[in-house]
Amino acid sequence: MFREEHGLLLASLARRFGDLDLAEEVTSEAIEAALRHWPAEGLPARPGAWLLTTARRKAVDRLRRDQAYAARLAVLQADAERDEALAPPPHAAGAGELPDERLQLFFTCAHPALAAEDRTALTLRSLAGLTTPEVARAFLVPTATMAQRIVRAKKKIREARIPFRVPGPDELPERLPGVLQVVYSVFTEGYAASSGPRLQRLDLAEEAVRLARILHRLLPAEREAAGLLALLLLVHARRDARTGPEGEPVLLEEQDRGRWDRAMIEEGRDLVVRALTGGPAGPYGVQAAVAALHDEAADVESTDWAQIVALYDVLLALTPSPVVAVNRAVAVAMRDGPGAGLALLDALAGEPRLRAYPPYAVARGDLLTRLGREGEAAVAYREALEATGTEPERAALRRKLGE
Repeated sequence: MFREEHGLLLASLARRFGDLDLAEEVTSEAIEAALRHWPAEGLPARPGAWLLTTARRKAVDRLRRDQAYAARLAVLQADAERDEALAPPPHAAGAGELPDERLQLFFTCAHPALAAEDRTALTLRSLAGLTTPEVARAFLVPTATMAQRIVRAKKKIREARIPFRVPGPDELPERLPGVLQVVYSVFTEGYAASSGPRLQRLDLAEEAVRLARILHRLLPAEREAAGLLALLLLVHARRDARTGPEGEPVLLEEQDRGRWDRAMIEEGRDLVVRALTGGPAGPYGVQAAVAALHDEAADVESTDWAQIVALYDVLLALTPSPVVAVNRAVAVAMRDGPGAGLALLDALAGEPRLRAYPPYAVARGDLLTRLGREGEAAVAYREALEATGTEPERAALRRKLGE
């Protein structure tokens, strides 16, 4: 319940007071108060309303104690009220519910005045509830660097008086890609956790799917919003087959495809058609098309690897990235043999970002094994083991080394 209410509460308070730090502090204090009172007094009939009322009181108490802080927030609040008068009315909440103002906070965190890397970092920290070390691992940077980014972003929002609102139609083309990237990053952490005892964090993945649904519902004409939702659905459909009885990772070729969520796959396939129709493809639509080809195939052998390679060629042209190049190399290996794929992976050896990217070393280890070069494969798996964060993945890599 706290996980569900946290984002709603934080967004509502940030919009009300115009200050993320204050909103985070009183949100935490309200949840702490609930943990003290509810076990003795029972769960309130409207838990979200209880938390919001408590958090608002704590915020007002803090402002009464600090008049300078209150004066600065009064200016921010005046700005927010002016912007609210010009903006369309927010989605109304039902009885006993908090108003859902999370999209406003997402667009605030994705404001173009913020540095690109700060936008996703701040949103992951504020709305997805990831810790700063988890956000740092998602971006392959030190924790201290990520902490500085988050502080910098909050300071920029405060000093530039960036409004907490959903942008108008004229601003959407510039602002939407940042919001889509945020949702995708949340899903990525849920799909393959950066650390901890579990491979998947299904709560985060499902939160990302839900947010993607909201975006698509609010922006039905935006093809990349449809593409992102399609991608998330087509990948999340495999969630039950991705881990074994002990939580160990199960590779795609070994998964029981009968456990895949067929309703989710069908929904995703329909969205792929929408995302790829009516103009040039976007990166999320292309990735969704790749996922659809995997989900449609009866097994790995019958997968249309030639088309997947072609789609990765398109994706590389749209968003050049060493990570995309790794995925393309694996697809080439499936189409043309392990030697062809290994040559492409070895050509990427000088990419700095791949040094802390375990799937690169795992892919090399797999292809080297298939070529009978066990000694080199063991070196690659050891490199992957050093960079891998979750215990199930580490256990799987230790088994591979044992083999």
